[in-house]
This record gives sequence, C-alpha cells and structure tokens, in this order.
Amino acid sequence: MSTLAVDAIVDSSNGNTATINGATPTAYNTIGKNRIINGAMEIDQRNAGSAYTITGDGQYGVDRFQARTFAGSGRFSMQQVSDAPTGFLNSLKITVTTTDTSGTNGYSVDQRIEGLNITDFNFGSASAKTYTLSFWVKSSIAGTYAVSNRNTLVSSSCVFTYTINSANTWEKKTITFPANTSYTTGTDNGIGLLCDFSFGAQTSKSTSTLGEWISGNYVFNSGQVDLMQTSGATFYITGVQLEVGSVATEFERRPYSTELALCQRYYFSTYYSIFAYTQAAGFGYGATSYFPVAMRAAPTPTFSGTTYYNGSGVTAGSIYTTSAQVYAIGSGTGAANLATNVFFSAEL
Repeated sequence: MSTLAVDAIVDSSNGNTATINGATPTAYNTIGKNRIINGAMEIDQRNAGSAYTITGDGQYGVDRFQARTFAGSGRFSMQQVSDAPTGFLNSLKITVTTTDTSGTNGYSVDQRIEGLNITDFNFGSASAKTYTLSFWVKSSIAGTYAVSNRNTLVSSSCVFTYTINSANTWEKKTITFPANTSYTTGTDNGIGLLCDFSFGAQTSKSTSTLGEWISGNYVFNSGQVDLMQTSGATFYITGVQLEVGSVATEFERRPYSTELALCQRYYFSTYYSIFAYTQAAGFGYGATSYFPVAMRAAPTPTFSGTTYYNGSGVTAGSIYTTSAQVYAIGSGTGAANLATNVFFSAEL
C-alpha cells in the first residue's frame, strides 16, 4: 500500500478546486456539515414507525421533528414511513386528521437547532455566513409552500416560499438563506435556530417579505397552500440538510449509530426492572440510570406501564446530564420490585 504525503493538492491551474470523487473538500462539506439531526427520518424512538396523531402543540413524530399548531384545533398524524426518494429509506409523513381553516392558526413541523451547533454561522456580525437548506418533499396538493428560519428569541425571521409542481411526486428543493448580519442568536445549549416547514398559514405570523432577514416572528406566507382544509391530505419530507455555503452538496450520510446518539442527546427511553429489599415502609429502593450519551441538559423524566411489588410512587432524583436515579417507595419490610418504562427528555 502506498502513502501520499503532500502539503496541498491543487487543480491544474494552481487553484484550490481540486476534486476527489467529484467533490471539492472544504471545511463545510466533510463530516458534520449537516446541522439538521435525523434529516433522513431514520430514528423514531417514540413511535417505532407507528402513526401518532397529535393532541396539541409541540409533540414529536420521528426524533427531532416537532409538530406545531400555534394553538390551532386542527390535528394531523406524524409517521415514519418507507415511502422515500431514491437513496433514502424513510420519510416523515403528515396526514390531516382534523381540518381547520388557517388564518387564526398555523401549522408546521420544525426542528430546533441547538446554538452550540451553529456558532460558526456568526449571526449578527459582519462575518455572518450564507447557508443552504435542501430537502426532498411531496404532497397530495401541489402549489406554494413556505419554509422559515427564526433566531433564539423569535425576534427575527427569514421566510421563503417554494413550489411543489406535481402532486404525489418527490421533488428536491434548495433554498439559500442570506447571511444574517443584523440579528444575533443563541450560541449555547439552548435554541440557536428554528427551522419550520409549514402547510397552513397563521395571519399574524405571515409576511410578504421573502428571502431576507427581518425583525419579527414570522413563519408563513399568506399565499401558501392550506393543507389543513383537506381531510386526508398528505405532506412528506426527508433528506433535510442545512449547511454553510450557497451550494447544496450531497446529503451527509452518518452511520446509524452516530445519528441515534445525536438524537439521544435530546431524548432517550429505557426499561427498568429493579429487585431490592426494603428495610421498612417509606424507604426508597431503585437504581442509577446512566445515559448512553450526555444529554443537552438535565432531562425531565416521565413514566409509563409501571408495576410494583411491595412499593409505589415511582420517581426520579439526582438528575444530571449523564445519569439519574429511578426509585420507588417501599410499602413494608422485605423483597420489592419496580418495573417501568422511563422517558428522559431534554428537547429544546
């Protein structure tokens, strides 16, 4: 095997555009270029491919993609499905289950990107970077749709429209966002950027100013398709990528284990079955749960399917970003058992 050791590889005209397998390596098109997590909709920890019909705002289908109703009464299901364009295994399918006329309300799915993952975007400075969003989409209703980005405090927004040309046909869309030199955003472990894909416009959050960063909380365009008026209407999306630069490069394909670990920073579920001996009624018994990765912040636990023997009152304590204690309270002296599903959430 040969080894190549050089200071630089340049093209024939002495520039810096030499390619490897058709791509020009840069700081932004190698590992980690995509700031969207689970853009190929592969990870579905909560629902494992089952359809979930939302009951309100802020609920999740596949990992990292959140339903937004903006207080509307319309409802839709979210499901990881195998209907996807060539090169992808899965997409996120939205199906309208309860109709609503947009105007007072709006509807979208979004991903909230952690500020630590976009520090190099340099929002609010002269060195702010242009960046590009690309994705595959199809819908049962062709027409104009909107996509928006907002900063941490939703005090600034940039809204674009795009056209789905043919119903029920996969189409790739590319949108380049201008450098945001005017408005800062968070660069810590809180929200850095909100990315919304909308299918029903709320009047108060609609703007006709497109393709530029403006002051205010805007997500929609009043001329976009109102999918929520049609029961059974569908909207699919996959291959979502957000990267620095003005060109949409090939979708970054991370190992499945890597994508799962990225998702588990925000949500993790596990099953406990703990056997113990309690000293007396009122004494706690349990175990420490160590998370597979450090979570974004100390998570909030919820429980389901809990059963006990000689105990009650499952809870969690000593909650950190890397571990938590899960325990119950003994009902009396003797052998005890706790079995429960635990869901730890540190979503943005």
